[in-house]
Amino acid sequence: MKQVSLYLCLLLAPLLASAQSPVKEDKRLAGFDQQINALLKDWHASGLAIAIVEKDKVIYAKGFGYRDYEKKLPVTTSTLFAIGSCSKAFTGSLLGMQREEGKLDFETPVRNYMPELVFSNDELNSKVTLKDMMSHRTGLPRYDLSWYLFDTPSRDTLLHRIRYMIPNEPFRAKWQYNNFMYLAQGMVVEKVSGKSWEDNVKTRIFGPLEMKSSNTSIEDLKRSPDAATGYYVKKDSIITKTAYKGIDAIGPAGSINSNINDMSNWVTTWLNGGKFKGKEILSQRYTREAMSPQMIVDGGFPTKDAPDLHFSCYGYGWILGSYRGHYLVEHGGNIDGFSADVCLFPTDSIGIVILVNQSVSVIPRVATKIIADRFFELKARDWNDFYLTRVKAAKGGNAPKKDSVQTRIKGADVVRPAADYEGTFANAAYGRFKISSRKDSLFATYPIGTDYLKHVAYDIFQPYSVDSIKGVDTTVEVPVRVQFFMNTEGEIISAGMNLEEQQVVFTRQIDNASFIKYAGIYEINKMEIKIYLRGEQLMMFVPGQQDYTLISTGTDKFKLKELNGFSVEFNMNDKKEVVSVTAVQPNGRFVAKKK
Repeated sequence: MKQVSLYLCLLLAPLLASAQSPVKEDKRLAGFDQQINALLKDWHASGLAIAIVEKDKVIYAKGFGYRDYEKKLPVTTSTLFAIGSCSKAFTGSLLGMQREEGKLDFETPVRNYMPELVFSNDELNSKVTLKDMMSHRTGLPRYDLSWYLFDTPSRDTLLHRIRYMIPNEPFRAKWQYNNFMYLAQGMVVEKVSGKSWEDNVKTRIFGPLEMKSSNTSIEDLKRSPDAATGYYVKKDSIITKTAYKGIDAIGPAGSINSNINDMSNWVTTWLNGGKFKGKEILSQRYTREAMSPQMIVDGGFPTKDAPDLHFSCYGYGWILGSYRGHYLVEHGGNIDGFSADVCLFPTDSIGIVILVNQSVSVIPRVATKIIADRFFELKARDWNDFYLTRVKAAKGGNAPKKDSVQTRIKGADVVRPAADYEGTFANAAYGRFKISSRKDSLFATYPIGTDYLKHVAYDIFQPYSVDSIKGVDTTVEVPVRVQFFMNTEGEIISAGMNLEEQQVVFTRQIDNASFIKYAGIYEINKMEIKIYLRGEQLMMFVPGQQDYTLISTGTDKFKLKELNGFSVEFNMNDKKEVVSVTAVQPNGRFVAKKK
């Protein structure tokens, strides 16, 4: 299970800014390049690209560092980065276009347009509108690990999971970020237009805005000769390459890849009321509404650290706030190996794009503030030092605790045989994972990879990622535990994980299709016992008695539904072939050999 937050720190060799577009230097940016190179050094990033737009002109565009750290390939203004959740404003814009064409309305219940979108209760089914979804006020929590950890290539599969997602807040009562709601918006776009979300983005936004290099797929990113490689910082000292994360299924919430050349055109359009080179791409009605408060995120009361933050709200795919007296519209983006920020100061006609090939990087936040201070002629504040100090303090307060359940409770180190935990576990809102054992060690396999489960106490385990080449990595410990639960007979029936601030329970599944291997005739004291399948249900017939229903309780173990306290266990040879069955009864254990 990958680490949710990755922290930074490696001293790099001096980083080289690559050859860039010939933009005349602005006096407001004197010494700016040195500040950015210092950020790369202090935050130990591989590379980044920055563009600044004023009104309808790009006044600064430059790449720093490396798109490929190992090969020392420089970042250019054409280098493609994953922009993550900055994609949301694109999806919202498509809906804005369809509204202008009279194809939909933001205030109409969304299921009028897409009945396939089903929520967990009648209130949401009858009342949720596109506006509710666009401004994150449905009452649903994030459920992000459903699409991230339990990945699927099918949008329909992800959409189907929404009906099992339980609200944790009243409808329209609280802002709660939710990627599934932007997935659903993208599918509404598809439903209304008859074309895929990807085709809509390409033909209605990329094309008119001359965003010639941008794409919506990780496969397209891989094919680009100028694509950035993603990195994270390991052990606060090692720049480590990370695999690209394909998120095409949840694409409308965050799968766009772009560069600062293309994103400058996007920013220009928003700064100019939806127009690009004099042609209307987005209506002024929509752009103003999208950049206006639709839902309160937080009261935003000024604090000592942020005395100029006067409010915090959400529009349509944009976060709204204030920066030192200036109206701020922005959205960040994060996905494995990449961080991004698109920032607009619409009343000042200033736009900023920052793309970094580093996971959960602080650099976009720091660089944006540095730029704003320069352009608004504000007294400069050392934002780099401010964030370095905050991160250092946070690390100091997270020292690992020395004691554990094992050291506090006698006998907590007892662990069951690994085979007792084996099986497939499922949750309708998330998906499935499989528990298997290898040489008495437990492993959990998800759609995106495998974890080694290290025993902590009782039936509780700590997951560690397993790399296909390097093996188990015990240096990164995620704040997640896997806990198995049993029934009154001591059999494992489910597994829980503390995901996204809630305990998610996965029920052990019964794979009846695999029961055919148990079928056959078993003999004990010249009496023949018949094990057979009735449909997909495993049954047992004992001469002179009724047919018994066998209910799986674990690997090769079954209980008799009709008789309490009676069970059977199938025994295997070295070739994993069934050779006998043991009947476990109150008066003893009896073995019948397979004929």
